[in-house]
Amino acid sequence: MQVEERRSRLLELVRLRGFATPADLAGELQVSESTVRRDLDYLEESGTAKRTHGGAFYTGPSPKLAHFDQRQAANWEKKRAIVQAASLLIQDGDTLLLDGGSTTYELARLLVGRPLQVVTNSLPVANLFTSSEAADLILVGGYVHTRTGVTLGPYANEMLRGLNVRRAVLSVAGVNDRGCCNSNLLLVETERAMMDAADEVIVVADSTKFGYSSLTQLCELNDLDVMVVDDGLSQEWRQRIEDAGVTLIIATEQPAPTNGHT
Repeated sequence: MQVEERRSRLLELVRLRGFATPADLAGELQVSESTVRRDLDYLEESGTAKRTHGGAFYTGPSPKLAHFDQRQAANWEKKRAIVQAASLLIQDGDTLLLDGGSTTYELARLLVGRPLQVVTNSLPVANLFTSSEAADLILVGGYVHTRTGVTLGPYANEMLRGLNVRRAVLSVAGVNDRGCCNSNLLLVETERAMMDAADEVIVVADSTKFGYSSLTQLCELNDLDVMVVDDGLSQEWRQRIEDAGVTLIIATEQPAPTNGHT
């Protein structure tokens, strides 16, 4: 069996069972437990499985969320650098609001296991924290946008108006001269409610999104407190952000780790 085929079958077994032990997986695939453990390490790095004592459970998106899965894979190295830098802004004990963007999902993966109170309107993000005994999880209700797995609409906005959080971390589809924008009107309304609920608003965005517009304007640059961007951001945009009074954090891309998977 080829490596990719084996890993694909292993992931499907974990997804169908919810949780599986290395011994069970080794028996199903007729390989050694050490091979299974290396494959699980690989799947954990990709965000589709999570290793725990005694086994692994599925953390990837639902099959219905193919659109989310595609966005998650885009500009991966940039996102990896951004979320590593953003994770350093989050303090243990924070009340943290995370939206449903692919970059915030990667940040959530780094935060699993830390003592936090997490509020989110994202089903994929919530799924990550259901396994964490250290975090309190509050899921915002409302209409579920099936392409992305986020809750939107008046019920979500009403719930957010009753909450107060220390930090909100948002992702955006574009940043232009007018500020930040996103592709869905209902999403923008919900993200505005998130911003109103937070003492500090952090936007995580890779450099490819700057200079581009999307359907609906979310906010002006000076409505933000912090932006975390990869080091591909132009000097012109760096100056614009700083001139708007926003703290700019530049995340440097690091080489992907090599660990000798088979």
